[in-house]
Amino acid sequence: MSIDREKELKEEMINIGKRLYLMRLVVGKAGNLSARLDEANILVTATGAQLGDLKAEDIIKVNLADELAGKNKPVTSEFPLHRLIHKNFTDRVVIHCHPALLNGYFAVYSDIKALTFESKLYLGNIPVVAQDTPAVTKPELVIEALKLNNLAVLKNHGVVCIADNFKDALNLIETLEEAVKVAGIARLFKKDILDELDKELKESLDSEKAYPMFSKEHIQAIVDLVNKDEFIARKGAELDLTVRLAIKLDDDKKAYKFNFEKGKIVRLDADADAPFIISAPRQIWEQVFLGKLDSFVAVTQGKMKLEGQLGQLSKWYVPFTRLFELFKQVKFK
Repeated sequence: MSIDREKELKEEMINIGKRLYLMRLVVGKAGNLSARLDEANILVTATGAQLGDLKAEDIIKVNLADELAGKNKPVTSEFPLHRLIHKNFTDRVVIHCHPALLNGYFAVYSDIKALTFESKLYLGNIPVVAQDTPAVTKPELVIEALKLNNLAVLKNHGVVCIADNFKDALNLIETLEEAVKVAGIARLFKKDILDELDKELKESLDSEKAYPMFSKEHIQAIVDLVNKDEFIARKGAELDLTVRLAIKLDDDKKAYKFNFEKGKIVRLDADADAPFIISAPRQIWEQVFLGKLDSFVAVTQGKMKLEGQLGQLSKWYVPFTRLFELFKQVKFK
């Protein structure tokens, strides 16, 4: 069975390499792939392998505990990065490639201007890691970036993506490449791009008070902001935002339920008895409350769990995006 699984996984890597090449996301001998075979081993592409023309012998089995694997096996020069990713995340595959448009864009811009709802929902804030060598010499910086997003840009180098399967990883990279195309085309028409939604989101309320994270006072302060927010009130009324949504802290099972009626939170309950429940460990909630991680993106990328159908919540995407934006306006400690 293990031999069959290894053969099957190598075929997947060969096929994804061809797709990356045909989509012009890799050229020549650039880029590398890896996938978890079992708890102890991964498969990783060899040094000098062409992803567009991979052979089974170009894919090497490596034990993660073998500290000399990068020296005594002809693995990619990015093997230290792949190994550290597999040691830190449960995601089963890694794609590292060098898309031309993406590289060109992030060589001159520090973040992506998401102009479509698809980009905002699936990409969120893309972390950009400084890179000043041909190969990644500080993989720990990439690890920190991937804690915020399943996709990270290596400036002047390429992109790294993690996922449970190659299809999902490729979809994320393709979505980012498409977002870059849209941003580039939009700038041909207007250099200073700023839509009305972003203007609304840039309006902020500041508070000097700081509360213990996920305390009742912390969440109540968020509720107070939401109920004062004209944008949520207007959009909530237009879209009939009437729903019960709970947020839960996995570490101690603490939960709060927002009872929305036409855009207003009419009651806050200390329970998770709701048709929609968003849950995550403390370190993920910290990033959400700091505004570094978009909740919708965290759900689509598996960093947060959603009980209930995301599609049913998406009709309220605009007011909920504003809700999550207000999270960061309340300081916590």
